[in-house]
Amino acid sequence: MSIIADELRLGERIRQERQARGWSLGEMAEQSGVSKAMLSKVEREEASPTAELLVRIAAAFAMTLSSLIARAEGAGGQVLRAADQPRWRDPATGYVRRHVSPAGGAPIELIHVELPAGKEVRFPAASYTFIRQLIWVISGSLHFNEEKVEHRLAAGDCLRLGAPSDCRFFAPGPDAATYLVALLRS
Repeated sequence: MSIIADELRLGERIRQERQARGWSLGEMAEQSGVSKAMLSKVEREEASPTAELLVRIAAAFAMTLSSLIARAEGAGGQVLRAADQPRWRDPATGYVRRHVSPAGGAPIELIHVELPAGKEVRFPAASYTFIRQLIWVISGSLHFNEEKVEHRLAAGDCLRLGAPSDCRFFAPGPDAATYLVALLRS
């Protein structure tokens, strides 16, 4: 599966989600905190959105980033084969998310993430208002910040996130941090 192809379908999916809600670009900008100009570029596939930007867009739709990516891929059914699992790469960090769980209304989503050493991604509290999460580190180490509280996680550690807050994922190295995020809809 091509990560570039995923990005191309993503712009179209964002446009479809916005139009399904009857929102103009201005209304979408107001809901997401992303400028009209950037939203237009993303929808026309003239810009490669970062993870932080996509989380803001997904939150405006009351979805997770993973749900938005899975919808862009059109994945469905009870089994989601490894080769068909939607992948998305953040152009700013090289961060790769793979939607492991099949789409289709299950109350839980499983997301496999690879965050390169020395890189970080940040997400606003708004992206967590309708979900609960667990983070399980598979390999490497991960520093996770909820507002001012830092959790230093090693391979095998599992963290249950608290109330929605701005957060930061950081892979201190020397290796990439590989982790699984379990998202449960509240």
